Amino acid sequence: MMRFTLPRDMYYGKGALEDLKNLSGKKAIVVSGGSSMRKGGFLDQIEDYLKEAGMEVRFFEGVEPDPSVETVMKGAAAMEAFQPDWIVAMGGGSPIDAAKAMWIKYEYPDITFEEMCKVFGMPKLRRKAHFCAISSTSGTATEVTAFSIITDYQKGIKYPIADFEITPDVAIVDPDLAETMPQKLVAHTGMDAMTHAIEAYVSTANCDFTDPLALHAIKMIQKDLVDSYNGDMAKRDSMHNAQCLAGMAFSNALLGIVHSMAHKTGAAFADYGAHIIHGAANAMYLPKVIAFNAKDETAKERYGEIADFMKLGGETLDEKVALLIAYLRKMNDDLKIPHCIKNYGADSYPTEQGFVPEEVFLERLPEIAKNAIADACTGSNPRQPSQEEMEKLLKCCYYDTEVDF
Repeated sequence: MMRFTLPRDMYYGKGALEDLKNLSGKKAIVVSGGSSMRKGGFLDQIEDYLKEAGMEVRFFEGVEPDPSVETVMKGAAAMEAFQPDWIVAMGGGSPIDAAKAMWIKYEYPDITFEEMCKVFGMPKLRRKAHFCAISSTSGTATEVTAFSIITDYQKGIKYPIADFEITPDVAIVDPDLAETMPQKLVAHTGMDAMTHAIEAYVSTANCDFTDPLALHAIKMIQKDLVDSYNGDMAKRDSMHNAQCLAGMAFSNALLGIVHSMAHKTGAAFADYGAHIIHGAANAMYLPKVIAFNAKDETAKERYGEIADFMKLGGETLDEKVALLIAYLRKMNDDLKIPHCIKNYGADSYPTEQGFVPEEVFLERLPEIAKNAIADACTGSNPRQPSQEEMEKLLKCCYYDTEVDF
């Protein structure tokens, strides 16, 4: 038996934020990230709509990018003190992911972070509160997914929390919010969405319900992402829907080792002054993982189907896979995303020598590879890598060398 789960209600289109006034409850806590939503007036709008719904409102602001376990615990403590019956999370992936983890801790105060990370082992939620997610970026799709990513900075590892219990009850996908994204964020979140759709389509858990969502998301991203990056606001609005479709697909079909590697490299070199931003990591690793997975015949056929759907040409499956890889690398060029860790600058842009020194990468490689294999996303990858293969694959992602194994 398999399961397909989405939020009960999704409100979309310009002005969808107004549907907050139709929520029914007594108290709402609003979780958000940096200052952009406050400066843009969106938090004031949320407060007004929730008060119109008859609720008392509190804010938990300032959730950092790649939210920490410590932030989760602080937010849960704020919820425990306020006792909301609605948690409203607004922003990109970070504040919504953090709010999902806060929700678990609020409902079960004695639960540990380690217990939260048991894949699909969550106790029943909604004993105290329901959850509404409002996306302001076009990539993570966490507003419709059963996933949350939290970083343990003491270990330098991002941990996915995965359970259908944390799928939001209500999702609001309002493109007005996405129009405020800076250009670099458009690039990174857009390639995150492309990775979600492609990994969902080749995942071993793909099904008849997820395939159409993944393919249509790929088609929309192919058509709209680069133009959105270059300032076309109609395409920006379309990308907000595309990333949501990709999220619906991967939340149910799961992901693969592009995400496993991105999770385990993202904060692994933070002591050298930067993170490898999640969407950029996905963009760099995706072509390499396609080449690796395509050694599996079933995966190769699925990649060929994607190439056909994108009308990339090619006669044989090998040609189609090569054209798909080339197309994705060209997208990275158009979006000013590097092709490998070696050329990934601290500002995320391509540079001759990136912020991760070669000797440091090689020293940490075995541990990163081990952690990537253990990541929750690895199990649904179409080809299961050994420790040796994962290390070789990560080296290809560092040096931008060919995957021939």
